[in-house]
Amino acid sequence: MNPIRHLPLVLTVHQAAENSPSLAKLTALVQDSNERLKAIESLLPEALRPAVMAGPIDGESWCLLVSSSSAAAKIRQLLPLIQAQLLRKGWKVASVRLKVLIAKK
Repeated sequence: MNPIRHLPLVLTVHQAAENSPSLAKLTALVQDSNERLKAIESLLPEALRPAVMAGPIDGESWCLLVSSSSAAAKIRQLLPLIQAQLLRKGWKVASVRLKVLIAKK
């Protein structure tokens, strides 16, 4: 007798997100964060753009992930402009935080 093999069901990330409310919410937050970064990208000096990544959203607070403390210091000066741009684009952002990523050795 030849047993029938059942192949595991393979889902794409998008399919899995549609089937899980918590994963769908996380996916939406990631997309929203990336859209916010696109909205403020023009405010960042071109040389600093590769040093900045979209970070987590926590209520009305948004975090930018920055690759170095020197880049964070320059971006910190732009935070009022960044926040104003986000408000103009329709996001309710009470604060924008910066988090410096520490490279693992």
